[in-house]
Amino acid sequence: MLLNARLIPSRGQQPSMILLAIEDITERKQAQEALRKAYEELEARVAARTRELAQANQQLQKEIEERQQAEALLAQKAAELARSNADLEQFAYVVSHDLQEPLHVAAGFIQLLARRYQDRLDAKGQEFIACALDSIQRMEQQIKDLLEYSRITTRGKEFEKVDVNEVVAQVCKDLSLVIAEKQAQITIDPLPQVFADPSQLVRVFQNLVGNALKFCGGRPPKIHIGTRKTDGEWLFWVQDQGIGIDPKDCERIFQMFERLHSRGEYPGTGIGLAVCKKIIERHGGRIWVESEPGQGSTFYFTLPAHPQSS
Repeated sequence: MLLNARLIPSRGQQPSMILLAIEDITERKQAQEALRKAYEELEARVAARTRELAQANQQLQKEIEERQQAEALLAQKAAELARSNADLEQFAYVVSHDLQEPLHVAAGFIQLLARRYQDRLDAKGQEFIACALDSIQRMEQQIKDLLEYSRITTRGKEFEKVDVNEVVAQVCKDLSLVIAEKQAQITIDPLPQVFADPSQLVRVFQNLVGNALKFCGGRPPKIHIGTRKTDGEWLFWVQDQGIGIDPKDCERIFQMFERLHSRGEYPGTGIGLAVCKKIIERHGGRIWVESEPGQGSTFYFTLPAHPQSS
């Protein structure tokens, strides 16, 4: 309760009086107490939230530091891998280059031997010389292919806008004799422009179309080159109706010097698809094959639809 008193002075015959006022302030006190408790509770919540935010900030800072350390380690490993790949490519180039000279010398002496002593050699001797020269030629081709493989990233050109129609036309022109000899039918969809190394893109189509012509199973080859755009990239394919590939070998054929057939059946060094894979990966794409024995093969590869750094 709140008691208020006020003196009223006397007036004339009227005596002085005291005016008393009594007020019930229970609700006011209750409101003040509730406000005080609410303020204290708010302060406690703010303090607790501040502690939580401080802990969350510490955890976030820790995660940022761990991520930065992981990114630095990843960058270090990527740099080490790049140096290792560069060293390996340089090693392959030097070794391949140095191997060619003794092969040229050996081939020269064998050819000289064949010319000078041809009349003294029987059929078996001439066969031995032919086998030796054939082996040297195959080794020289393997060295050339290995050199090409090692130069894909080190000697590649800057990416530029390339009309794939012109690339495929050039490939068909280069392979025109084989196409005519095998009476091949090649159908081609309208093809887009992409950003690529033009000479390397020619090499990819040469290898894929060349394989379709080679592994035709004795029938006139039917080859289709198609494309479509999907998810920010161009998907290309080269489809044939040849001898096909066992699905278990569909990844192995992209490795270096992998052959599924003897040289007597189909000539080659077994490096062409490895070259294709490395070229496509340099361009930021993927390459794979879908096939069944006797059902033909479809080789797919992707290229980014937008410019990429070379």
